[in-house]
Amino acid sequence: MQADLRINARWVIPMSGDQTDNQTGNHANLLHHQAVFIKDGRILAVQDQAAVSHEATETINLPDHVLLPGYVNAHGHAAMSLFRGMADDLALMTWLQEHIWPAEGCWVDDAFVRDGTRLAIAEMLKCGTTTYADMYFYPGSGVESALEAGIRNVSFTPVLDFPTNFAQNADEYISKALAVRDHYKHHPLLTLGLGPHAPYTVSNGPLQEITTLADQLDMPIQIHLHETAFEVAQSIELFGCRPTQRLAELGFMTERVSCVHMTQINEQDLSILQHSGASVVHCPESNLKLASGFCPSAQLLNSQINVALGTDGAASNNDLNIQGEMKTAAMLAKAVASDAAAVPAAQALYMATMGGAKALGLDDQTGSLTPGKWADLQAVDLSQLAQQPLYDPISQLVYTDSSRATSHVWVAGKLLLNKGVLTTLDEEQIQHNARQWAARISKS
Repeated sequence: MQADLRINARWVIPMSGDQTDNQTGNHANLLHHQAVFIKDGRILAVQDQAAVSHEATETINLPDHVLLPGYVNAHGHAAMSLFRGMADDLALMTWLQEHIWPAEGCWVDDAFVRDGTRLAIAEMLKCGTTTYADMYFYPGSGVESALEAGIRNVSFTPVLDFPTNFAQNADEYISKALAVRDHYKHHPLLTLGLGPHAPYTVSNGPLQEITTLADQLDMPIQIHLHETAFEVAQSIELFGCRPTQRLAELGFMTERVSCVHMTQINEQDLSILQHSGASVVHCPESNLKLASGFCPSAQLLNSQINVALGTDGAASNNDLNIQGEMKTAAMLAKAVASDAAAVPAAQALYMATMGGAKALGLDDQTGSLTPGKWADLQAVDLSQLAQQPLYDPISQLVYTDSSRATSHVWVAGKLLLNKGVLTTLDEEQIQHNARQWAARISKS
């Protein structure tokens, strides 16, 4: 069969084995001198360069590179990139209630979301991300920015009980979420979901309605959950139970749900996660910066709970680099578990690719270089100074700053980053717009 594109690489990490294979330390999924064939935006085949059975219209040779699935950033607030560095070194609720929410009330609109999302997408593409989850207001503008760039996007329209610039109550948030879904539901790069903000900002009625709608319309759900000890204590005081138990009793906890943060976990929470099939999105750097606590990722993984990685928003991180999250997640897991073997490099890489795809309900479409899946992939140059000497490409990807060596990114077979240069976005204009927003916001 004639392919559209053949990519020859020194190493290929297809991530196409099962979860156990990709979590082991023997790196059985690392292939040498392979060719990846792409046709009609999808992976056609991964073959040894010396024994290929396909021809291609175009060939790209990457003799010093590793080719692997693009990263999946499973949680963030893209437009909040325009608040990067605005209120650093503060506790979560102080940061949120006294700085972020007032700033959002003053500035967030369609224009803010468009420019902030473009800034976020540009940064993520240059770090090898091909799919990102977004939970933010004015999702139509965010989705349009994603389509403009050509990146894969899972958009969770936020739902809260209280008013914002975007909506006045839970019913209006949900109505606007469904309108966005109806408008964009057939686009192959987009998945539209529901994003109840947190148990302490959404009451039982909307949570039950969201569960019903998600089942009826086959929509994913994402929620901030067990982010701080205060959240758990408040739930026990108000509802007589921990947040996970409250959500489980409402029928909310299902395999459609990705639970973001989960820094406060006991055996009851583990059991609920196991029986529900819900995933956990680990945001280690945001949790560390806000002193929210430590997600016990090794314990979750050992309990057969799917764990993905997210950056959270740039206002609380302050970057959108999943490669950095892999390194932090792997090292933090070792410290929390008091075990240097906890979350080895291959397991961290799984969390950043297939783990994220599974959490977002996209594991049949992306996350691995499996024939039939979308050609969402990245190439990383391992010939640079920071990657020398090179003994183990997987370890090098996780434990060195390899994001700076990302050279190429494809989404659905379309080249979005070519030798480090964005092909669908105007980086200079994006930076200009960001500086203009900073000037306006700093005067307020």
